[in-house]
Amino acid sequence: MSSQQDVIYGLMSELEDALDKGFPLLGYHFTVVKKDTVTSILDKLYAALPDEIKEARALLRRKDELQYEAQQRAEKIVADAQAEANRLLSESDLLRAVQREAEKIKEQVITDCEDIKRKSVEDAELVRNQALDEALRTKDGASVFAEQILVSLEQNLNNLQEIVKTGQLQLERKRTESDGQIAGNYTNQRAEFAQDFRMN
Repeated sequence: MSSQQDVIYGLMSELEDALDKGFPLLGYHFTVVKKDTVTSILDKLYAALPDEIKEARALLRRKDELQYEAQQRAEKIVADAQAEANRLLSESDLLRAVQREAEKIKEQVITDCEDIKRKSVEDAELVRNQALDEALRTKDGASVFAEQILVSLEQNLNNLQEIVKTGQLQLERKRTESDGQIAGNYTNQRAEFAQDFRMN
């Protein structure tokens, strides 16, 4: 163990010497050293470190890797969860939009049905009123027609009655004239007959 410490201390001394041999800049605030020299000393220092320190350093490195992997996994989980939440929210918005549209369609269908029902009732009422008006007009027309027929029949009957009376009067007059002629002929015939049977 002491030998490792001696090696480490020796390498640290070499690093100090390299810094001392460097070129100072800006009042010793910066020092220019050879990169190869410093890199070689650092590699030797890492190689001279005890195995426990290397393992601890490896564990720390692995811990950092695990933390990075865990962070990446956590970020992915969060991103996936956010994407799923956005998807669900989008589906929820879409569902609500579909529901709103369905409600609008339902209300429109109900309104259309009510309009059709009201229009049907109005049309039926109009047809009924037209039928009643037509029936009344037909009834009035039938009454007027019947009255006209009756008036015409009455006039025809009156004419026929006048004709009958006229015929009766003419028959009576002819009968009277005929009877008068017969009576005159009979008188004349009696005188002639009397003349024939008169005694001389």
